[in-house]
Order: sequence, then C-alpha cells, then structure tokens
Amino acid sequence: MTGIGGFFFKSQNPTALKDWYGQHLGLNVDQWGCTFWWKDAQGNDCSTQWSPFADDTKYFDPSEKQFMQNFRVHDLDGLLDKLRAAGVTLVGTPEAYDYGKFAWILDPEGNKIELWEPIDSAFQ
Repeated sequence: MTGIGGFFFKSQNPTALKDWYGQHLGLNVDQWGCTFWWKDAQGNDCSTQWSPFADDTKYFDPSEKQFMQNFRVHDLDGLLDKLRAAGVTLVGTPEAYDYGKFAWILDPEGNKIELWEPIDSAFQ
C-alpha cells in the first residue's frame, strides 16, 4: 500500500452536501467531491479523494455499508495474486483506465475496498 487514495460514502443529497462542505469548511469541491493535495516524505505531489455518492449507488455492492475505502497500491496484479492465494474475496473483474488499474475486495466484515494502482505519479 502506498496510502489512502480516498474515502467514499453514501449521502442523501451529494450535491447539497458538497455545497455545505464548500461553504462551511472551505473544501474545494467539484463533481467528484474534493481532492486533497499533499507532499510525501520525498516531496512528491500526492492526493487523497473525498467523495459523497448517492444513497442508491450500486458502486459499493455487494457491501451494505455506507462507505468504501480506496487504497493506492503498487503492482496491483501481484497483490491480487497474493490476495487470491490467501482466500480474500475479490469483487468483480479488475479494470484498467488511462489513469490507473482498479480492483475490489471485501474485508472479513463485508466492507468493500477499492485497490488502485495509479499511473500518474501525483496519485502514487
């Protein structure tokens, strides 16, 4: 793991909630939520995403929890091999985009975890 990539949670009204956080806490929100930019120990740009999702989202399925964590990882394929060998539940099929590779697992309590191998160094 290279860090927490994001925290995603269900909301009754994501747009109104983002507006509230923008107005009262100064979050710089956009359609996805808020990206927090920071530097790692070596001075590299890094980010963490905060994102409210609609209550009826299916993105967290099969978890029934109100939130989902995203962890940045190196070598997603190698990690998935280790997780499969350890009997960890994988959800769906890994996906690749121009900004990175993604896969999803469940922890022992049924929390869905998104694993992300970013391509852009600012997200690693």
